This record gives sequence, C-alpha cells and structure tokens, in this order.
Amino acid sequence: QVQLQESGGGSVQAGGSLRLSCVVSGVAYSGDCMGWFRQAPGKERDWVACISYGSPHTAYYADSVKGRFAISQDSAKNTVYLQMDSLEPDDAAMYYCAAAYAGAWCPRRRPDEYTYWGQGTEVTVSE
Repeated sequence: QVQLQESGGGSVQAGGSLRLSCVVSGVAYSGDCMGWFRQAPGKERDWVACISYGSPHTAYYADSVKGRFAISQDSAKNTVYLQMDSLEPDDAAMYYCAAAYAGAWCPRRRPDEYTYWGQGTEVTVSE
C-alpha cells in the first residue's frame, strides 16, 4: 500500500506563499504520475497540477494556477512539493496529494485516475 502524507498548509494573506509537501511511503510506487488536487467546501475536487514521477519529471498545470504554482519532486526524499505563490482567496481549499494508478503516465487530470490519496492539508487565504 502506497501512503501519502501532506503537510505545509496554513493561513496566509492574499499575495502570500506556501509550500506543500507530500511524502510517499509504504510499498514502492509503481506508477508514474503524482498530482495535487484541491477541494473547497461545497465544490468538486479539482485538479491543480501533476508531475511525472520518473525522469524527466515533466510538470502540468491547471490554467487557474499556471504561472503561480510550481510542482516538483525530490526522488531522494520520496517527496513531491507544490510551491504556491501569489495566492488568491479563490485558492483556499483542502489540498490533496495523489498517486495515479500503476502504469498511468502524466498528465492525469481526473480524480478517478488516481489510486492513492493523502488526508489533505488545509490552505486558507484572506483578503
């Protein structure tokens, strides 16, 4: 079983930054796409970004975050990051790290394309 643990959420003012981390542990992950999703209260879970777990670590972004967020990974630490800059109130949500099903290549944008999920980390952005 692949286990994912997010951290790094918090409360910031609009224009601020946060870096989310997702540590991958447990059984070695055999897929090739790690993603971040977010879900605001009463809304659907939306895809934010994903990255190829193997080289060359190609990244993909939702239009709403392109140019402001950056996904990356550190293979030595089994960790995927989401650097979030220029945060806006609309970015406030619970953020989830996810691992796509075995054999899946990036990009994967639908929640049902991901097999493993973390518990989430909350991001609050005030005006």
